[in-house]
Amino acid sequence: MRSITTKLILAFLSIGIISVTIIFITARWNTRQEFIRFLTEQDRSNIIAQLTEYYENNGTWAGAEVYLYPAVGHQGPGDRPPRRIPFILTDPNGNVLVANDRYKIGDKVSSSDLKQGVSITEDGNVVGVLVPMPMPTFEGQPREVEFIQRINLYLLYGALVGMVIALVLGIILSRTLTRPIRELTRATHAVSEGDLSQQVPVRSKDELGELAQAFNKMSTELSRSINARKQMTADIAHELRTPLSLILGHAEAVHDGVLPPSTDNFEIIREEATRLEHLINDLRTLSLADAGELSMQVETIEPRRLIQEVSSLYQYQAQKKNIVITLEIAPDLPLIEADPGRMTQVLTNVLDNALRHTPDGGSIILAAREVEEMVELSIQDSGSGLDIDDADRIFERLYRADPSRFREDGGSGLGLAIAKSIVQAHGGQISAESEPGSGLKIKIRLPKKS
Repeated sequence: MRSITTKLILAFLSIGIISVTIIFITARWNTRQEFIRFLTEQDRSNIIAQLTEYYENNGTWAGAEVYLYPAVGHQGPGDRPPRRIPFILTDPNGNVLVANDRYKIGDKVSSSDLKQGVSITEDGNVVGVLVPMPMPTFEGQPREVEFIQRINLYLLYGALVGMVIALVLGIILSRTLTRPIRELTRATHAVSEGDLSQQVPVRSKDELGELAQAFNKMSTELSRSINARKQMTADIAHELRTPLSLILGHAEAVHDGVLPPSTDNFEIIREEATRLEHLINDLRTLSLADAGELSMQVETIEPRRLIQEVSSLYQYQAQKKNIVITLEIAPDLPLIEADPGRMTQVLTNVLDNALRHTPDGGSIILAAREVEEMVELSIQDSGSGLDIDDADRIFERLYRADPSRFREDGGSGLGLAIAKSIVQAHGGQISAESEPGSGLKIKIRLPKKS
């Protein structure tokens, strides 16, 4: 199978050969015709002047053939009289007055040929018509024929040079066009073999340049995704290992008699088992969301009621930390279509995060308003806030802005990732705004009911 480089070279060469051939044939034909036309007009002007003078002197056309065929009387028997473009002399009606090898005296030329002729007049009366007769081949003087042949030879040389140039340009252009493709091919093979650091140079701003940019972006995202997947796998293994280690350690200690079978020890085992169950349920929710199989029971709900119900669930926890939860709900909010259970899960995940990062005596604001044909639900805490980079990444799975935080002091690291998956499944958007020292604000936008 031929490579694309070979195909492009052949394509450019074919186009060049066809174009040069057409130009060569057209130029050769036009040069010949224009040269013949030039000689014809030159001869016609001279012959008309001579014939006019001849008729004025003689009053007849007898013997006028010497002006149409100058070599008559100077040739040997059987010699063909030399001539350029032959002319026929006719009367105004097209009857031949001077014979030649095509017409005899008295023959009539066609009306179309007669229209091509030039009238010869005397005292305002037409006494004859000089009609040019086209020839299938050029019969000029030897120097004239040699001139035409030289011109044709130069055109042939030009055509050959044009073909060589077409071949060279075809090779250069095909290599230039296929170079990015070859680089992409090599990089793709390297990626398929596990080298995810591949980047190809962007050499142009055309479609090939866009393809190179898309490949570089894909390679970067793929590398980041695989690294994140590896990190997430390690984090999940750590998250699972911690409660399992505690469960197994306490169970073996009770079994071996190291620890007494007390209510406190069994409670530790139960709490860790519950934590393990929650983690597994969170992972299952994310896997269903990734597969597009997250079950939804969509209903028409009021944003005000949703906010109030979620707020009531956290009043006790907030009071324990002396945190004030404030509601800021705009009047006349439009209805939304959503799964009440899933949206409650979203808001509780966000509130859990807000409560963990709001210091004692702080505040949390739950707000709802209409923004750009959507309903925006927001949760603003008065915690320490985050850097911009951390705020952009808090929805990543198992990501923690503070890696030093102990797992038992926080959640599983999946709550906000689950919230993002659920919101997106509803056709909504979720984002975070924060600055160090000014708290964190999570905004959830959902389409209003049409």
